[in-house]
Amino acid sequence: MRNTNNNNNSQEDQRKKESTLTSPDSRFNQTLRNVQGLLKGRSIPGKILLTRRSDPLDESSLPELSPEYERSFSYNDAGSSDRLAKAVEEEVQSTSKSNNDTNVKLKTSISDIENTSKEVQKSAMGARATDSARVMKFTKALSGTTVILEKLRELAWSGIPDYMRPDVWRLLLGYAPPNSDRKEGVLRRKRLEYLDCVSQYYDIPDTERSDDEINMLRQIAVDCPRTVPDVSFFHQPQVQKSLERILYTWAIRHPASGYVQGINDLATPFLVVFLSEHLEGGAENWSISDLSVEKISNIEADCYWCLSKLLDGMQDHYTFAQPGIQRLVFKLKELVRRIDEPVSRHMEEQGLEFLQFAFRWFNCLLIREIPFNLVTRLWDTYLAEGDALPDFLVYIFASFLLTWSDKLQKLDFQELVMFLQHLPTQNWTHQELEMVLSRAFMWHSMFNNSPSHLAN
Repeated sequence: MRNTNNNNNSQEDQRKKESTLTSPDSRFNQTLRNVQGLLKGRSIPGKILLTRRSDPLDESSLPELSPEYERSFSYNDAGSSDRLAKAVEEEVQSTSKSNNDTNVKLKTSISDIENTSKEVQKSAMGARATDSARVMKFTKALSGTTVILEKLRELAWSGIPDYMRPDVWRLLLGYAPPNSDRKEGVLRRKRLEYLDCVSQYYDIPDTERSDDEINMLRQIAVDCPRTVPDVSFFHQPQVQKSLERILYTWAIRHPASGYVQGINDLATPFLVVFLSEHLEGGAENWSISDLSVEKISNIEADCYWCLSKLLDGMQDHYTFAQPGIQRLVFKLKELVRRIDEPVSRHMEEQGLEFLQFAFRWFNCLLIREIPFNLVTRLWDTYLAEGDALPDFLVYIFASFLLTWSDKLQKLDFQELVMFLQHLPTQNWTHQELEMVLSRAFMWHSMFNNSPSHLAN
């Protein structure tokens, strides 16, 4: 009898153990740890442990490209994206198979990652051909009588050809109508409306302004020369005056928030992109004085309306106490805790609050954290996200922070503060940025449909 009871107890313990090992939560955690393990090991920008394979990938054996895709990686730096996607796909698939394909929580993310990796699995030798193919896709998407915005967002997420960026940004933000027959008329009307606003609010003597308006204009005038100090183009007085007109007009027409420091940074990508339609070469060689007054006015108008459209989707980021940013910083903290618990624990032990460094990230959308020549590529993804951008920022910033996972765990409080205020991104290229976006995409795929994982 005693032996029988012992056997029964032993069998019951074994069943409990097996149940624990195969539960959805444990499988999810194990997969997350496996994928996280692949993405760690990065100590220098551009160096990352991507795969456990000892032999090089046989590029000739890679499958054909999927004709349809949603978010995919940039047409820039195709080779590095290929290897990352291959490694992630292999790791997630191997874990999934070992669990007999029963992990419901990862079903959506695995599917999304597989779809993405099918698109980016191509050889580096074929990158130039793919560039041409992507340009043809953009050309086709823009050439119809009515642009299908959802398709355009899918293409834009992974990067927009430079010369197409102004038109695509106007469309993604809803400034230009998708109906091509209406485009010229709408833009003409909106540009005239901006001119009216400038003459009504900006081109007036201070005696007609309130004290608050005078103080706001003075603050803008102080901030404009500080905007993007590393790019000489923004030192030109005429550029600073254009920026001042855009910001002041926007602030007067949005009294709920008014002008908040940081909004000056958000206007700069629009200014550079819309100027690129009229000036050749790099921004460091531009002179805005080469343009006519009419062209400058049209560029300012486009910047004003696109900035307005962008901020309409994140108004509470800039109202009193900036509650929208505080909410997203909390989500970022929870996401980092879930993805990389050692980093989260170390930062907490050192007494570092996420608000101390991440507030600026959300306030300026990383413009101050990366080289300015990478900002427009990053903003392609921002604008492609549309209304979902605020929540997706959390994943981008988590990926950005955890680029230095190993480094952060070795720093004390003071060193953490200094490091996070002066991140070593000055030599970053598109490759490092694509890595950040690809990780953000993967984590979004894993967590977006499982919000309870981010609950406190």
